[in-house]
Amino acid sequence: MAMKIRLARGGSKKRPFYRIVAADSRMPRDGRFIEKLGTYNPLLPKDSEERVKMDMERVQYWLDQGAQPTDRIARMLEAAGTREKAERNNPNKGTPGKKAQERAEEKAAKAAEAAAPAEEAAAEE
Repeated sequence: MAMKIRLARGGSKKRPFYRIVAADSRMPRDGRFIEKLGTYNPLLPKDSEERVKMDMERVQYWLDQGAQPTDRIARMLEAAGTREKAERNNPNKGTPGKKAQERAEEKAAKAAEAAAPAEEAAAEE
């Protein structure tokens, strides 16, 4: 059975509240879980102690049993100091999308066309 430590969403519409749970990876996000390990309230300020609460002993137990944390939980564990910081690299994150690249090319082409007559006039003088 593949175990995950992940977030299960609760709260009402536009007011998210998450439980940190140990669950079988085949179960739905908000479905059946084995154990509740803590809570996460993203509406609280980032420096608030109430924002993320975890039972670190139980989290460590599940990690020792082979449970894999999701990306968000792994970041929370890194912030808590129980997990080593992983190197992340997403080289495509900063590149513009297709439409933005097309607009930039069109803008560059128009600028080149506008600059061409000015260069010709300067060369004739």
